[in-house]
Amino acid sequence: MMVLLQSDKLKYLSRSHCARCFNTIKRSIYSLTGKWVDNFSIKIRNEVEETWKTRLQKYNDTLTVNENDKKPKYYVLSMFPYPSGKLHMGHVRVYTISDTMAHFYRMNGKQVLHPMGWDSFGLPAENAAIERGLRPDDWTFSNIDHMKNQLKSLSMCFNWEREVTTCKPDYYRWTQSIFVRLFEAGLAYQKEGLVNWDPVDQTVLANEQVDEDGCSWRSGAKVEQKVLQQWYLKMTQYSKSLLDGLEELKDWPDSIKSAQAHFIGDCSGCSISFTLQLPGIDTDLPVYVSNPELIFGISYILISPTHTLLKSESLLQSVQPDVRNALDEIDSKQLDIPLGVSAIHPFTKQPIPLIASVTHSFPKYVEQYAGIPSVFEEDQVFANQHGFNSTIVIDKNNRLINSEEFTGMNRAEAKEAVMQKAREQGIGGHMTSQRQCDWLISRQRYWGAPIPIIHCKKCKAVPVPIDQLPVELPKLATLTGKGKSALQQVPEWYNTTCPKCGEPSQREIDTMDTFVDSSWYYLRFTDPHNDQEEFNRETANSLMPVDLYIGGEEHAILHLLKARFISHFLYSQGLIEHKEPFKRLLVHGLVMGPSYMLPSTGQYLTKQEIDFSGNEPVEKVSKEKLIIKFEKMSKSKHNGVDPIDAIAEHGIDTMRLFILSGVPPQRNMMWNVDSIVGIIRWKNKMWQLISRHIKLKKDDSKSNDSVDKDKDLQIFKKKNTAIKEVSKQYINNYMLSVAITRLITLTKVLGSVPDTVAMSSVEYEDALASLCIMLAPMAPHIASEMWQGLASVAEPSSKYQWDKTVLEQNWPVLEEYSAEDMIKVFIKVNHNTKGYVMVPRHLRDNQDEIQKLVDESDLGKSYLNGRTFTKVVFTSKVNYRSMIFVS
Repeated sequence: MMVLLQSDKLKYLSRSHCARCFNTIKRSIYSLTGKWVDNFSIKIRNEVEETWKTRLQKYNDTLTVNENDKKPKYYVLSMFPYPSGKLHMGHVRVYTISDTMAHFYRMNGKQVLHPMGWDSFGLPAENAAIERGLRPDDWTFSNIDHMKNQLKSLSMCFNWEREVTTCKPDYYRWTQSIFVRLFEAGLAYQKEGLVNWDPVDQTVLANEQVDEDGCSWRSGAKVEQKVLQQWYLKMTQYSKSLLDGLEELKDWPDSIKSAQAHFIGDCSGCSISFTLQLPGIDTDLPVYVSNPELIFGISYILISPTHTLLKSESLLQSVQPDVRNALDEIDSKQLDIPLGVSAIHPFTKQPIPLIASVTHSFPKYVEQYAGIPSVFEEDQVFANQHGFNSTIVIDKNNRLINSEEFTGMNRAEAKEAVMQKAREQGIGGHMTSQRQCDWLISRQRYWGAPIPIIHCKKCKAVPVPIDQLPVELPKLATLTGKGKSALQQVPEWYNTTCPKCGEPSQREIDTMDTFVDSSWYYLRFTDPHNDQEEFNRETANSLMPVDLYIGGEEHAILHLLKARFISHFLYSQGLIEHKEPFKRLLVHGLVMGPSYMLPSTGQYLTKQEIDFSGNEPVEKVSKEKLIIKFEKMSKSKHNGVDPIDAIAEHGIDTMRLFILSGVPPQRNMMWNVDSIVGIIRWKNKMWQLISRHIKLKKDDSKSNDSVDKDKDLQIFKKKNTAIKEVSKQYINNYMLSVAITRLITLTKVLGSVPDTVAMSSVEYEDALASLCIMLAPMAPHIASEMWQGLASVAEPSSKYQWDKTVLEQNWPVLEEYSAEDMIKVFIKVNHNTKGYVMVPRHLRDNQDEIQKLVDESDLGKSYLNGRTFTKVVFTSKVNYRSMIFVS
């Protein structure tokens, strides 16, 4: 029986009802009894879905990807879910879309990869476990089991044998391996940073995780600023690559590409690191320079008063007391404060003075400025005020001077050469923008992939050797989420030895941002059981890139850009041959529900608090009229719809069709239950088409061997139009709502065909078959049952495999109509039309053969036999010819 559990509270049907279905199922639906039932009642609907759900699951289990299969691959991927424990309408929408597309391409002869997994680390699971007194792993795995059962109950055709779960060691082992690759390439580093701190979740947030009001995207708390030692990935080193790569993404929405381009910014300069002279420590200061070729002319470096460095204990302990006091008053007194600390020039090794400045106008997103007095007048003024020397680096011919080996080069040549030298020294030199920052990946919580670094007093930060991965999370009996790091409180895990020198050392206690896990999962799906490496390169290259990636627009920056970064990095390492991971991107909108708010208080009401009996809904007690809006479904607004309840009431196929109809996937969908009625009505009409066809085929008393070629031609043209339009929506536009409209139109056309034509027309039966096949990806249960009924009376055909299910059929293609291969030849005697004769189109220019066929026809015998004509004139049109007999 079909039961969709929601913490054992919600069920698809009650046990008693399911029992009745089970008892009646064998005498109700055709696929089990061989007897077709005309009325598509709720009981029949439930039995159809219950029966085909089981069969489709067995079919889905056979859908594996075989490297020896010669069929071309097609990789359909939907953004994998966080296992919250309960499907919501957003889940149902995205997975209905991806499931439909996977069926379509499989029916078009593709070997489809359509995997599923779980983005299962992160704060929500940890917080939920703490609230319930559970361990995060127990909570997470319980939710995964439940949501997996729900997805299977929706008959989704995922390749479950490729399932990945990011919180399992067999997955995050390889997330850690990629981190080690980044670290060894100089792209993972640790530094003090001024970070966004969520005081409720007690963790660091990336800039993108703070909303426009300065609140955490998860907890809603006002975000604070803290200086912490953090791990970063050098996304800025790939800024230019990521920006240029957008040009390759021809099948991405322009809005998403524009958002990413805006986030990255104009990559016209580069960042170069200067080493600060601080007692006992080496600290790098990255400085963004728009003109790296002028680097030998730098006389001073300014930092803004908000710069992290000015909150660093290591710096504050190094400067004089009067400097510290001045820094406290820098904003109020509009000061420029020489810090008494120098930054070492990366090429000349000369000290460059460092100044905290309020008077300098820093560009947005930039907190450092390198002054070049000999080139820029404003910088010369500042240098004169503070007594800084300047070095002339450009002569009157715009060539470099006083620039070591770059002297004599023009500025364009020198720019490339300077950046190349910086790259060779590992101090920057990659084209980037003022806007983009490196990716902060540290999280001060337990439930995440441990960062595979060991801290040694002698060897500093040392990566865990690849053969010693994974660094597994220790099991914890209790978790509070407060105070000292949970990992630091497990001494047998925390204390270890250095892989280099063998001295006692400590493990890194921060865990990784969950976006690291999701930044490469599309590659792991290609080879999920590999226990030797992240993925086999040949296998990944044969299945990548993802042909169609489906997900929400809210991930345009947070996820998509970071996934592209990891892909670009792995490409640069020679591990994959496709730089861009996602060929096509289908962005789906939100599911919006009606909300009801009291104008006087702004309070959102539940349905139980509202009186719907009048023309307008009002609050039950006060009778105050309500503000009605369609908004993103949420618990706080009481406008969510539980998909399990909706499916129990309306059925799986109805919900799938409703989700896909009405509006394109890219737009927000307004949840309007009244619109479901139209879907139910359409399903009933399609069912009736099959019912009528079966009756007509079995009714010998109404047998009719004559063929109405005109009607056949009309049916063929309508069918061809539907095939063309529906296929176009799948392949080019993803406007599945339009595809449904075209199928509804075809249903109406077939419903208007007279019984006398339907009972004998091959074209009518072919159009019915095409309707079932094109419906199947969207509504597989009813389409499968309709196909079984149609197959029971269908004429033998080389086009269909009637002994197989509808999802195993080939997608219908545009074709030449057998009757359309026949053209009309009008017979005219002395220019008076007597009628027409159908002749094969390929004979339209063979006048002798046409004459012969006309002579042998009944019409020819009636009007031409025995008569003498002086000549025969042939005239030609596109779809017919005329023979004019002149006596």
